[in-house]
Amino acid sequence: MEGNKPDKKVDDTGRLYSLDALRGFDMLWITGGQKLIFAFATVTGWPAFVWMNEQMHHVKWNGFAFYDMIFPLFLFLAGVSMPYSFASRKSRGATKREIFLHALKRMIILVILGMLVNRILELNPENLRFASVLGRIGVAWFAAAMIVLNSRIKWQVVWFWGLLVLYCLLMLLVPVPGYGAGVLTPEGNLSGFIDRLLMPGTLYMGVMDPEGILSTIPAVSTALLGVFAGHLLRLETKSLTGMKKALVIIAAGVAGLLLGKLWGLFFPINKNLWTSSFVLYAGGWSLILLGIFYLVIDVWRLRKWAFFFAVIGMNSITIYVLQFRILKFDLIRDFFLKGISDLSPATVQPFISAVGYIAVVWLFLWFLYRKKIFLKV
Repeated sequence: MEGNKPDKKVDDTGRLYSLDALRGFDMLWITGGQKLIFAFATVTGWPAFVWMNEQMHHVKWNGFAFYDMIFPLFLFLAGVSMPYSFASRKSRGATKREIFLHALKRMIILVILGMLVNRILELNPENLRFASVLGRIGVAWFAAAMIVLNSRIKWQVVWFWGLLVLYCLLMLLVPVPGYGAGVLTPEGNLSGFIDRLLMPGTLYMGVMDPEGILSTIPAVSTALLGVFAGHLLRLETKSLTGMKKALVIIAAGVAGLLLGKLWGLFFPINKNLWTSSFVLYAGGWSLILLGIFYLVIDVWRLRKWAFFFAVIGMNSITIYVLQFRILKFDLIRDFFLKGISDLSPATVQPFISAVGYIAVVWLFLWFLYRKKIFLKV
């Protein structure tokens, strides 16, 4: 792939605009979007919004809801960016060693940020959780980066399927003391057993951690799936138009949904375990969304509507870290809107709260955007 010319559908800074927009769309749901859907469901009572509100919560164990896609979509998009990032660094004369060191630094920073979000500085044994969302992204992305940096595409594909098959075999065939092999309950699964055995600190679910040790293996494949999409998007040949790229990505997404459902018949779709079927199913939706965003934004050039999402996407890690532990955006919202909210009907108050919170967050990110302040990890 290194000999192929990069795709021209990028903005002036070399960023693929649809990636920033889709990343922002993804982050919107944990920066007030979830509450907005709840407000719409509360105010209107319409079945469509009630159904959407039901999708705004994680499935407790087996199964899949829209909210279960937010995390894997973010990791997938990190994978999509990788071929662009590596190609850019190589064009500036970076060696393989320098790219490796950058990837290693990125992983370490994300792991540390993840622990900070988990309040590790409180030094409270009850909250001393080392595993984290950002840590999972950092480690899985780094592992995928090492595969991409040291192997050709055909071997990257082998790694992708090999990791999924390996994880499936381990989870189904390796016995857990006291439970046996193939037990996929929170207490009896192999991933949870390894977490209890080797993971320091507190486990998020008590008996296991959804960002634990063994389940990082299939997460690497989530990142690699994004890498494959990135390779395709960077290709530039006369026969492979932007429209064809988008359709291929969408078709691959549909195939991922079908394969995920089939694999899920004996290795259920489960976000907490990050099962192989979950990788394919969540990856299928990720590919479909990427194909649609790329088609509309970068092929058809309909970009104005995407600015709202791109502002969020360009500082996604910034807002993830700040809103949970550092800045109290809800206090800023209440400073301006509490009086109006208190005078409004009770059914309307959740709507005012949600819209106000999103507005405060977005305006903060827009300020960073205007000042060209971006947290680069």
